[in-house]
Amino acid sequence: MVKKFFTGSLVLFIVSFTFNVRSSSLEACDRICGKWQSEKKNCVVQVYRDGDDFKARLVWFDDADDSSKPMESRIDYKNPDKSLQSRKLIGMNVLEDLEYKAKSNTWENGMIYDAQTGKKWNSSAYLTSDGALKVNGYWHFKFIGRTMTFNRVQ
Repeated sequence: MVKKFFTGSLVLFIVSFTFNVRSSSLEACDRICGKWQSEKKNCVVQVYRDGDDFKARLVWFDDADDSSKPMESRIDYKNPDKSLQSRKLIGMNVLEDLEYKAKSNTWENGMIYDAQTGKKWNSSAYLTSDGALKVNGYWHFKFIGRTMTFNRVQ
C-alpha cells in the first residue's frame, strides 16, 4: 500500500512538474508575440505564433519615399519567384519558422525576407533586458549579418 502511494505520488509530482515547466515555457516563448516598431520607426510587424513556430507579418511601413504609391497598393515586385511578385507587401510574412529555444531564451532557425532586395536570410531573435526585440538576419553564420532593433507598440 505504501509502495503504491509513493509510486502514485511520484507520478503525480512528475506530471505536475512537467506541466508547470511546459506552461512557463509557453509563456516565455509567447513574449515575442505582438506588434513591434523598428528602431528607425519605418515599419511595424506583427509577431504571432503558428503552431510551434513564430512568424511576423508586415502591418505598416513608411511610404513617404513615393506618395503616389500608398503602402496598401505596393507589391513584392523584387521577389525572385515570379508567382509572388504581385502579392501585397502589407500583410505579407517577412519572418517565418522561428523556433523557441528555452535553454537560451531565444528564437532560432528562422528565415527573414527583405522585400527591398527580394532576398531571404537566416534569422534569430531575442528580447533584451529592457524589453527590446533584436532580430538578426544573417547568411549561414550569425557574425555575417545585421541586427535590427524593434520596440513593442502599445
